[in-house]
Amino acid sequence: MGNKAVILGTNYYIGLSIIRTLGYEGVETIAVDYQDEELYGSKSKYLGSHVMAPDFKKDKEGYLDKLIEIAKAEEEKPVLFPSADPYAEFVDENLEELRKYYLIPMEEQGLWTKVMKKESLNEMASAHGLNVPETIMPQEENLYERVEEELGYPCIVKPTDSPSFVAVFRRKIFHCNNKKELEEALGKAQAENLEVFVQRIIPGFDDHMYTFDYYVDRNGKVTHWMTCRKLRQFPINFGASVYTEQIHVPELGEIGIPFVERIGYRGFGEIEFKKDAKTGKFYIIEINTRTTSLNELLYKAGINFTYVAYRDMVGDPLKPMAVEKSTGYVFQYLFEDILAIRDYVKKGQLSLGSVIKSLFRKKVPAVWSFDDPAPGLNYLSILLGKVKKKIFR
Repeated sequence: MGNKAVILGTNYYIGLSIIRTLGYEGVETIAVDYQDEELYGSKSKYLGSHVMAPDFKKDKEGYLDKLIEIAKAEEEKPVLFPSADPYAEFVDENLEELRKYYLIPMEEQGLWTKVMKKESLNEMASAHGLNVPETIMPQEENLYERVEEELGYPCIVKPTDSPSFVAVFRRKIFHCNNKKELEEALGKAQAENLEVFVQRIIPGFDDHMYTFDYYVDRNGKVTHWMTCRKLRQFPINFGASVYTEQIHVPELGEIGIPFVERIGYRGFGEIEFKKDAKTGKFYIIEINTRTTSLNELLYKAGINFTYVAYRDMVGDPLKPMAVEKSTGYVFQYLFEDILAIRDYVKKGQLSLGSVIKSLFRKKVPAVWSFDDPAPGLNYLSILLGKVKKKIFR
């Protein structure tokens, strides 16, 4: 197979995990970045070449032209892997043009963006019988009375477009304990022209958050899947995975497989669910359309999802597989897990003893690898540089 893989973004461990998991199988990789800083993923021994491109946020045409130029230089169409939500949105926006030069699993332009946006995802999920958290739009009449009566406090304000919201506020949601905080949160979003909605908080601690990770092949069938459970997040309660275990939950497959097949999804995806601590029902929270932060965990637990996608795209698919057991592996993003532990213990949500006990697991590090140490060492040097700046500031 002469097709290379092009990975968008190496300044975060997701891009690094794509490079590594493809490299383990001998796939030649090309990484593309638009900013020349903190690119620790580009230090991997598994990376074939590294290319700089214009900033796609400021020069979309220039970035698109660069991607086309990269593909044209290859004898075979490369397989394209976005490593972050903004990259996935860019690919989706330019899907028709990019498919002329790249192998991309998604066929329906706009579907990736549609499932990433919370409002449209909730509509799709409800139409297919999935549980979604009760939601009220800010423009609806009697907003504050309805929030108090139907949702209750605390509640959350969530964006319809998560990447844009996170880029501005550096957080995924606003947590509101009362009417005043809700008014302030809606005011901040309105000032930035960001669409948001108010949503009920599904009861349950952070370990009630689950993921259903899957791959839908070019024929529209889920061929590979497994499930995981978050144990710790950062920021705590409403953040990203920093300590997550692979655990088999058959019900998530029963819910997720029919849904993603019916909506015409293609490629890798990850549905986040929350289990209601009172009723035991699973509620859909969001769908990640790019490679997940848990990619190395999924690989260790038995499925190399990036290689599954690669083989499907080049016309030589792997045999279907589901991990129908709990392997005991735990993903850890050490730096943010330390920060999360500090906050959980400080707020009395976890005891130090329970945290220490949880650490004696088969861990899959987000960044470090004895087989490929350069990215981890470079990442450490970046962290030390930030600490030094903070001290001397």
